Amino acid sequence: MKKYFAEFIGTMVLTLFGCGSAAIAGSTLGTLGIAFAFGLSIVAMAYVIGNVSGCHINPAVSLGVFLNKGMSGKDFVCYLISQFLGAILGIAILMLFINQSGLGGIEATGLGQNGFDTASAVGLSMGGAIVVEIVLTFVFVMTILGVTSSKKFGSIAGVVIGLTLAFVHIMGIPLTGTSVNPARSLAPAIFMGGLALEQVWVFIVAPLIGAILAALVFKCFKKEAEAAE
Repeated sequence: MKKYFAEFIGTMVLTLFGCGSAAIAGSTLGTLGIAFAFGLSIVAMAYVIGNVSGCHINPAVSLGVFLNKGMSGKDFVCYLISQFLGAILGIAILMLFINQSGLGGIEATGLGQNGFDTASAVGLSMGGAIVVEIVLTFVFVMTILGVTSSKKFGSIAGVVIGLTLAFVHIMGIPLTGTSVNPARSLAPAIFMGGLALEQVWVFIVAPLIGAILAALVFKCFKKEAEAAE
């Protein structure tokens, strides 16, 4: 149960600090600040729970690992449950912070939810949002599979993964708010309701597709590397 609890805590931290930075201080931090809030959350958690659960804290990452036979089916399901529950707790805490402040409530701040069309800063279409999330998640999950494939990268894996999450956010925030993580997207949509909840399916399905593609491509790379040896 320790690894499931670790995923629960890790996803809560990622969602609280990432989405919280966007909701509470987004106008001050800007795209770079929000991107690094998500990235640094990963770095922090990687060195806290990495040795316990692998610090997936993202259903798309767990799917990629599962497809590469890095975890059992039971662990995969339990990881997903832990991640979604952790994200929900993170957003619940964020709502508490917002409601106890003079920010005007979540109607004024939002909860760092994702969106397209009128909910996108640049008016990105639904089709565009799907492609963006597939590509960004593909890059993110591929990086994770690569950097965790060898023990020699162990000491720097957390930093590499955190920086990769930050750089995909830098481009993705103006487009969709950047999901690449179904748990991080579903939780704020549940509490916001309305348009955010109507659109959230894109930010669940597209990252999972990106993760599947990343797992398939990484398998090909791995086979080529093994054959060369």
